[in-house]
Amino acid sequence: MTITAALVLFSVTWFMVFFCVLPMRFKSQAQAGEVEPGTPRSAPMDAMIKPKAKLTTVITAVIFVALYLVITSGRLGIADLDVFGLWANRY
Repeated sequence: MTITAALVLFSVTWFMVFFCVLPMRFKSQAQAGEVEPGTPRSAPMDAMIKPKAKLTTVITAVIFVALYLVITSGRLGIADLDVFGLWANRY
């Protein structure tokens, strides 16, 4: 795996995990009872982006190592992903 492929894999995984972590401990302004003028009631009271980004990085590092090991091991190939038999004649 090239460095570029590893960076792309890490960044895509990071953003996927980040979007899963974002709703954790979410409290809207309406739930807090303090709606800031000019913002929607569903806006977060405190987004806590920095702790969520740190948690995302830790989780992503674990997932990235697992994905990297699976990809570079060579045990899985394109033929193993052919669940429906669509590529049977091509390889």
